[in-house]
Amino acid sequence: MSAGRILALTQGDPSGIGPELAIAAYDAAREDARLPRFALLADPDLMRSRAKMLGRNVEIASCTIDEAADIFEHALPVIALQARARGAPGRPDVADATSTIESIERAVALTVEGRAGAVVTNPIAKEVLYRAGFSHPGHTEFLGELARRHTGHAARAVMMLWAEELAVVPVTIHVPLADVPRLLTRDLLVATGKIVADDLRRRFGVAAPRLAISGLNPHAGENGTMGREEVDVIAPAVADLVAMGIDARGPCPADTLFHAQAREKYDAALCMTHDQALIPIKTLAFDRAVNVTLGLPFVRTSPDHGTAFDIAGKGVANPTSLIEALRLAARLAKPGQTE
Repeated sequence: MSAGRILALTQGDPSGIGPELAIAAYDAAREDARLPRFALLADPDLMRSRAKMLGRNVEIASCTIDEAADIFEHALPVIALQARARGAPGRPDVADATSTIESIERAVALTVEGRAGAVVTNPIAKEVLYRAGFSHPGHTEFLGELARRHTGHAARAVMMLWAEELAVVPVTIHVPLADVPRLLTRDLLVATGKIVADDLRRRFGVAAPRLAISGLNPHAGENGTMGREEVDVIAPAVADLVAMGIDARGPCPADTLFHAQAREKYDAALCMTHDQALIPIKTLAFDRAVNVTLGLPFVRTSPDHGTAFDIAGKGVANPTSLIEALRLAARLAKPGQTE
């Protein structure tokens, strides 16, 4: 395997389950050659300490990205960060914010340079980063800023949660529910829909993507009797997307959009709020769903769960979502697709 196909995996919050998920994913990949190989950007001493705590017999080897493919067969390749990480399980520390951010920045840099095939991120604790001065609402928005830094072009990052049976996109993400009507604009919906359709074609190989656009209000507003957003914002945006040649329909009542027969009629559902999108996919595929960032000049995936501080260090965290994130990243990062 060439160095360019190695995936760059971030450590996430070192006090969360990210480090032990990385170890579990490495063990799974050693047993199954079909799983993708990766290099972890982390504090090697943290990883050795966590492996010892968990009683896992895994060798941790410091290396460069170019050495990772050869090392992977006998040791977990770790690209050492400049910032040390304390990482006491279950006890998040604002002092570790520097290493968390450095891990993401370096993973993106390696991928943009073509030395890694894709970025896969372990969960971060936004509240911890906020206390350290982090100014972005979340991972997705930070990745958009990193793309701009590396390419000089603004990138509108779009969050998609993907599983084999459902793909959903929250049009508004990490904002209070009370702010959604103000933030939900025709331009935002059109830009989001175009990015989703483009990346479904470019990354996922869907020749003619079908988009279902949810309503915001109950029953999609009942023709304006239960809210004007569907009439004034969502329906005109759907018409714009159709005029651009995109197969889009809506606004659709959200409560009838996710049953099995409905899901057969679209490739992705654009939802107006964070929870409107995440509740159905976490109900259908809690352990298997993958967070994919669309609209970037590189592939980024992540497990669809948080840091789980309550179980960190106990060795009970389920690595399935991370393994699926690695698998999907390798599938999307095909030769010539990382721009």
